[in-house]
Amino acid sequence: MNASIKVFSLFILLFIVFSCKKESSKTTENTITSVEHAKGFDLVTEQNQTKIVITTPYPNSKETFSYTLGKNADIKTPINKVVVTSTTHIPVLELLGKEHTLVGFPHTKYISSEKTRALIDNGSVKEIGKEASLNTEILLDLHPDMVIGFSMGKTNKAFTTIEQAGIPVLINGDWLEETPLGRAEWIKVFGALYEENKKADSIFNTIKLNYQEAIKIAQKATTKPTILSGAIMSKDVWNLPAGESFVAQFLKDANLNYLWADTKGKGSLSLSFESVLDKGKEADFWIAPGYFTSKEQMLQSNQHYASFKAFKNDRIYSPALKKGKTGGVLYFELAPTRPDLVLKDIIKITHPELLPNYELTFFEKMP
Repeated sequence: MNASIKVFSLFILLFIVFSCKKESSKTTENTITSVEHAKGFDLVTEQNQTKIVITTPYPNSKETFSYTLGKNADIKTPINKVVVTSTTHIPVLELLGKEHTLVGFPHTKYISSEKTRALIDNGSVKEIGKEASLNTEILLDLHPDMVIGFSMGKTNKAFTTIEQAGIPVLINGDWLEETPLGRAEWIKVFGALYEENKKADSIFNTIKLNYQEAIKIAQKATTKPTILSGAIMSKDVWNLPAGESFVAQFLKDANLNYLWADTKGKGSLSLSFESVLDKGKEADFWIAPGYFTSKEQMLQSNQHYASFKAFKNDRIYSPALKKGKTGGVLYFELAPTRPDLVLKDIIKITHPELLPNYELTFFEKMP
């Protein structure tokens, strides 16, 4: 499992929790940072010394982690053998052409990419347990140059053991970013580790340009459909994205009327079924109805879902349906790195006339 799988039960957030603070590059006499949209890290050059500063390593963290890069530094770069712990890291390695450097991964069945699955199948990538309980014995035998992990809190026994063995661990907080482009910008961290900064910058700039162009396309829409999201996850509580959340940003950029856009918060809202029915009964589209994969499954859970206009009109779309050959959900793996494709999917669903030749990447109509 990985960070995205952890939030599967709150899948309605689609793109959960995230927002942009750094608007432009900052320069002082001795310090240069090229981070534009992410707020969880800085990539700093001071007197020819490159440093990665992780400012948001885990939720509500008050810690900051700093890693110097180079031949005689905290992390010796360029790295040649790596262990990563989230499927969201796989597309980044592939975009940089570095998937062959991956030697270990926890719960490899969640990896969807055919390219990396081929490396797993031929034994190049070893199974190292689960991210919450890494098999450190197997991991240490792989002798990676470093481990890129994620953490839900301050302590992690496995990471401590790895570091005591002399292998650096970089805590990746990309999943805590608050905007689509903020999360995608973490490719620059990997670029620095592989000394492929220019390539990482170029890839990110292309994704950013594609995203911004998609926003312009959405602005041409002559209608603004209303949007419902989420579903009842447990105890009759309907979870859906708050108005300042990651998904709400996507819906805003797609020129849509998300019915809870004016609510506060960057995470999820927990509402009663009655309140959601009252406000969302006539919504034109239902985007990401929890973990459900069919309308029949939804009705088996709650017959009242049939009361919604989007259900009746067959306008429910989910990214839970597209999976790799071993069951990994493509959205969880690739979407954080390619927000431009997520946005185009939403535009295609709700404003199909604006992207007549575009094929959906992540979403499918609920059968």
